[in-house]
Amino acid sequence: MAQHIRHSKPSGPIASFVTLLLASGVLTGCAVGPDYEKPFAAVPSTWSSAGKQNPAQQPQLAQWWRRLNDPLLNDLIEEAVAGNLDVAAAKAKIREARASYKQAGGALLPSVSGSGTGARVRTGATNGSDANTNSQFQSGLDASWELDLFGANRRSVEAARYGVKAADQELRSTLLTLVGDVAANYVELRGYQAQLALARRTASSQRETAALTNNKFKAGASSAVDVANASGQAASTEADIPQLEAERAAAVHRLSILLGRAPGDLAARLDRPAPIPRPGWPVAVGVPANILLSRPDVRVAEWDYAQSTARIGQAEAARYPSISLTGDIYTSGTRLGDLGKSSTISWSFGPSLTIPIFNGGQLKAAVEVAQAERDQYFIAYRSAVLTALEDVENAIVSLSQERIRAAKLAQSAKHYRDAASLAQSLYRTGTQSFLDLLEAQRSLYTAEEALIQSQVSIATDYIALNKALGGGWSGEVDSSQPVIVDTNMGPHALPPAARYQPL
Repeated sequence: MAQHIRHSKPSGPIASFVTLLLASGVLTGCAVGPDYEKPFAAVPSTWSSAGKQNPAQQPQLAQWWRRLNDPLLNDLIEEAVAGNLDVAAAKAKIREARASYKQAGGALLPSVSGSGTGARVRTGATNGSDANTNSQFQSGLDASWELDLFGANRRSVEAARYGVKAADQELRSTLLTLVGDVAANYVELRGYQAQLALARRTASSQRETAALTNNKFKAGASSAVDVANASGQAASTEADIPQLEAERAAAVHRLSILLGRAPGDLAARLDRPAPIPRPGWPVAVGVPANILLSRPDVRVAEWDYAQSTARIGQAEAARYPSISLTGDIYTSGTRLGDLGKSSTISWSFGPSLTIPIFNGGQLKAAVEVAQAERDQYFIAYRSAVLTALEDVENAIVSLSQERIRAAKLAQSAKHYRDAASLAQSLYRTGTQSFLDLLEAQRSLYTAEEALIQSQVSIATDYIALNKALGGGWSGEVDSSQPVIVDTNMGPHALPPAARYQPL
């Protein structure tokens, strides 16, 4: 014979409590406000400035600076990543964002706090009775839990999570800028050293010409005007040397600062001249859609937009009712040892409901503020994409055109070099005027100087192209270690400097 068991339904306060928990379990899966959707960005299918010299293959952005074939530059970049102060600040921002995320997540959990009091109470004498002195002790626990029915706290957690992603990309953006700055300043340094060598070499040759002209003048084969012009040209070239020395020193100082060191720390290490780095060819630029993932500034703008979207939900949830479960339990006695045993115990538990009724439109206005901020971040994202596209297009054009210019300048310098050599020989034999020699030497110096500057521009444009494509430091960066490690966080006496002192 089958046995039928009848389950009794809870009634009274217990039924209400169970019903509340079931309802909260359903509602806590809800959230108000818009959900984040990845923004669409219209980008062209190809780069308009890319030609056969810039194939649309996937760009090799990992450690792109190594294709400049300069071991010292490789070492400087690694040291900069480890010691740069902007990188250290970006790491601290990541730790701040992660801590904020943990803090926001804590609001989803119940909070519990304990308390305890102790007092001596004296009751005064009345109507001839004697005064009494008693001890009273009390301890208890308070607990509360916001049910987050409409997702205000979960939207806060969502916004904080996007904040962590944005901070990670901010670090990548800082590293991208750092690597590019180290490489660019290093190239400029080598360019200044090449110009210094050219100026010294040219000035020495011009001084020899001035001495030759002076000897001819003494022999009656030249004029005092030629002597003055020869000496003036040599002095003019020598005048370029102090300015180039100052610019060379400034590049060394800047490199030292980028590495997180004192300005003069790298002077001895970089004093020996070296060739201007030359990039390898061809340079793959990929397709425009790649920058949506490779450019950290675009990713930062995307996560800022996502964070602002979540904040709309936070503001919207404030317009809805909120329910919290609160409870407490207390025990009191006349002796400390009686607590929890022969003492009075009291407790309470129940929900609390808060309903916004009238606030002068402040809550609705707060939603509109959040929506307007979201729109601004969306526009900033679109602007970041357009800026990235512009950076790449400009870098492609600059690099390709500078290579053409450098080839022409190399031809120009070769011809002027031949002309100056021939003019020097003819002047020595007396078959050419000094003015022709003077013009040939001046033209050669200008052409060789322009060629050096063009070689620097090629390397600089190559660096700018890789930065525009999103090439930066691709290795691991440990952001978990704080710069300052606090070792005395517990209770301790204040140092004299922290105490109040009359001014």
